[in-house]
Amino acid sequence: MNAASQTAAVEPVSGVEIFVPLAKLKKSPRNARKVPHGEAAIEALAASIQHKGLIQNLVVEPETKEDGTPTGYYLVTAGEGRRLAMLLRAKRKQIKKSEPVRCWLDTQNDPSEISLDENVTRTPMHPADQFERFAELSNDKGWGAQEIGARFGVSAGVVKQRLRLGAVSPKLLQVYREDGLTLDQLMAFAITEDHSRQEQVFENLHHNREPWIIRRDMTANNVPGDDRRAVFVGADAYVEAGGNIIRDLFSEDRGGFFEDAGLLDTLAAEKLREVAEQVQAEGWKWAEAHIDYPHAHGMRRFYPQSVPLSDEDEARLEALSTEHDELAEGYSSYDEMPEDVAAKLEAVSDEIDAISERRSAYDGNVIAHGGAFVVLHHDGSVRVERGFVRLEDEAQADPQPEPNAEGDATDPQAGEDEQPEDGDEDVQDVEEDEEPGKPISDSLTRDLSAYRTLALRVALADQPDMALIALTHTLTAQLFYSYAEAGCLEVRPTVTPLGSHADGIEDTPLAARSSEQHEAWAERMPRDVADLWGFIVGLDDEKRLALLAHCASRTVNALRLPWDRKPRTLQTADRLATALALDVTKDWTPTVDSYLGRVTKAHIVEAVAEGVSEDAARRIADMKKPDMAQAAEQLLAGIGWLPTVLRTPKAETEQPATVEAEAFEPQDADEQDAYAVAAE
Repeated sequence: MNAASQTAAVEPVSGVEIFVPLAKLKKSPRNARKVPHGEAAIEALAASIQHKGLIQNLVVEPETKEDGTPTGYYLVTAGEGRRLAMLLRAKRKQIKKSEPVRCWLDTQNDPSEISLDENVTRTPMHPADQFERFAELSNDKGWGAQEIGARFGVSAGVVKQRLRLGAVSPKLLQVYREDGLTLDQLMAFAITEDHSRQEQVFENLHHNREPWIIRRDMTANNVPGDDRRAVFVGADAYVEAGGNIIRDLFSEDRGGFFEDAGLLDTLAAEKLREVAEQVQAEGWKWAEAHIDYPHAHGMRRFYPQSVPLSDEDEARLEALSTEHDELAEGYSSYDEMPEDVAAKLEAVSDEIDAISERRSAYDGNVIAHGGAFVVLHHDGSVRVERGFVRLEDEAQADPQPEPNAEGDATDPQAGEDEQPEDGDEDVQDVEEDEEPGKPISDSLTRDLSAYRTLALRVALADQPDMALIALTHTLTAQLFYSYAEAGCLEVRPTVTPLGSHADGIEDTPLAARSSEQHEAWAERMPRDVADLWGFIVGLDDEKRLALLAHCASRTVNALRLPWDRKPRTLQTADRLATALALDVTKDWTPTVDSYLGRVTKAHIVEAVAEGVSEDAARRIADMKKPDMAQAAEQLLAGIGWLPTVLRTPKAETEQPATVEAEAFEPQDADEQDAYAVAAE
């Protein structure tokens, strides 16, 4: 410190620059700012002073005692934030408290007015200017986000955001300066640095300029990072192949947006083909890779059959099960276990699963002549569907001849010795000297089988448990085998494909659950339909009911079709939904594709009014339909609103039956026979 400065400090004269040790500066009680500076602001000032020095000096006045005697300290009239920033640097040992601070001595003006003036009489820099200057520092000086952030006391993340905003089209920045865009809208445009794309979207915007609409339009031709193809391929592989990922620095981008959809499809197909090669290496004749499951393949499918484990595997499985129970004892989840115990338990579980998988296997003929589809699941995982056999390979894959029904065998001489038709005069003229073992006539066979059929009907009606078995057998034979005549009940299940009624429905998580249920049962079925009866009889009551429920579920049809009016069927479907407490909200949400983009504006407004509020409905009522549908999708997300067709009616109190069920029970044998015949 020079002599002039020391003299100025001792004998202060208003309107001169002086240097005061940091330790001799105090906060002025007449400072107009009562709300203290935030930590972030002090950090920014400290960083600025560290890299650029004190750009603006402090304004001070001498502190005096009551009698006017100077204390040797100075009160900071303007610049309290800078004083606190210098103290923070001293605390961090970057400077000493004796560091001289450049100050402007003012004893003529009112300190409160000076403090107020400094904070009021100024014009903040427009944010657009700030964004552009940050971009210039990066472009002209080559500074990265970390270095720029250090010089201005802000995080690297904030710098990246400002650099991205500074890289927005100059045309849009000017619109922002003129208050034609809000900061949120500008941030939406900054999702990509493509100026032509930004300007194109801006020109096509209508009166509704919500940020989410801008983001939607900016990424309309891109693939979201949570798309199943993006999840399957992975960001690293996509970028390595030359693809670019757009990142949104201002909102949760869920993995960004993949710019090149064609490249992504190519990478996904290549990766699926690699998996298909591994599957074919299992011994299959062929394996095809598809992004979407080829529902129209028209092939018959075979399922793996149960096989016994070897004695060695059985012993190992028993030992592993015991070890698993011992390790898991006392813990309710992996999170509660020590790491070594959890790792060991997981290894034991994996080995149990591996051995358990040997309980079922495909027939060698099926593998040798069949194949598999490798497709992409809805969540980005690989889905392998094995056991499909092409029409030309079915005979080799399933060499067992289809069994003929009893009585269907034909005599080679049948054409020469046909039985007479009903009504012929010689029907009863059976020669007494016919050779033994010759089949009885077709007409008599029909008569006797009709009597037996009637007897079976009556007997089955008396034994509900056996009726359950017979019904389950008939449905199962038709739904899991190609032998439609394997059951003796004339019950024909009809499974209506839904893919032609709702695009993409067969690739939804709900459809995957349905397929998994069917496949789980199919894997347990005996290969030969002749063994199916014994299989069903061998099930316990609970599993038999579960199988019947599954078969029945496959036949449900609650479709509302304009050419197929069936009010009673739909009424029954409503009653079934009520009885099941069906909750479609778990698997369906109203989106532009699923509902909102396919109904009128009046329906959209009605949906928002019901699901959100009348005020929300009024706010979107004047929008154009595409914008209205997008806005409604955002408003209705996650609140559980459903259109009328998907709603489950509330349960109604059932009225008690006026006639006792016993009134319909046949009371004696004669009445029972009459009842059975009437049922014909």
